[in-house]
Amino acid sequence: MNLARFARRRYTPGATAIEPMPHLSKALGGADLFIKRDDLLGLTGGGNKTRKLEFLVADALAQGADTLITVGAVQSNHCRLTLSAAVREGLKCRLVLEQRVAGSYSPEASGNNFLFDLLGVEAVTVVDAGTDLHAAMEKVAADLAADGRKGYIIPGGGSNALGALGYVACAEEILTQSFEMGIAFDRIVVASGSAGTHSGIVAGLIGNSAGIPVTGINVRRPRAEQEGNVHKLAVAVAALAGVEAEISPDAIVCRDEWVGPGYSLPTPEMIDAVRMFASHEGVLLDPVYTGKAAAGLIALVQSGEIARDERVLFLHTGGSPALYAYQPILSGAVAH
Repeated sequence: MNLARFARRRYTPGATAIEPMPHLSKALGGADLFIKRDDLLGLTGGGNKTRKLEFLVADALAQGADTLITVGAVQSNHCRLTLSAAVREGLKCRLVLEQRVAGSYSPEASGNNFLFDLLGVEAVTVVDAGTDLHAAMEKVAADLAADGRKGYIIPGGGSNALGALGYVACAEEILTQSFEMGIAFDRIVVASGSAGTHSGIVAGLIGNSAGIPVTGINVRRPRAEQEGNVHKLAVAVAALAGVEAEISPDAIVCRDEWVGPGYSLPTPEMIDAVRMFASHEGVLLDPVYTGKAAAGLIALVQSGEIARDERVLFLHTGGSPALYAYQPILSGAVAH
């Protein structure tokens, strides 16, 4: 693979750290746990979408766009970071927010909703769950075109083949760090949502013959549906990146036991996981993605499905600004 042939904006000056989690490992009495700090990526508040936006925004600029258009849930980390990238590049940004939980949008809410306003979003369109989101963004683009402007549509989560290149690059970064640290990881665990991060990391590892399995923890969809989504995108990004090896469906694992009642809806396991990471390692997770992914990690370690002698890397995809919108739920809960 030669990712240098793709145009890329850089929003993070170097590699994000890989850190041991000795206190959490001891508390769980299981595997040797490490964390990849992609919550510390560049742009406002950090998070995994930054890696995708490096490639997507470069493409938007090459096409002469003056406005970024994207979609997400009402507390979308992706929307926050897309807006932040627009500010960095001197572009405008318009957001389409999907109420995946009926009545959940409030412009006065804390968390990312507050940051949308603070960062100067040009316009927000709120739609109900089940809306054709691409059509909604196309309408925004058409409105801009009628005013002589040019919008660039970025899919939810930045999760198309071009955006997923960000996590092909991350896979190569992890392998370099692993070599330099003298640590061979046995498994990577990551939240699996819009599929770009999960598919990119799988394609990058396979493209480098790394032999490291990836366990995705679903945050929204049933296992079979999510595995199909991830596999389809992994094949597409592998083809774009020039990966010659086959991406087998068997390489895609998306566990759905910790989704709970639905996307963004709290679970006791998520609350415990958020509080455990904070109180044992000083790491802030988010309640929608990394909190549920961490709940899955903890359960797999405690059940012995992740063996005691495994070295496991948890990919922290960010999202902590959303914590503040969930303060009443998370405050005062007791971590085990």
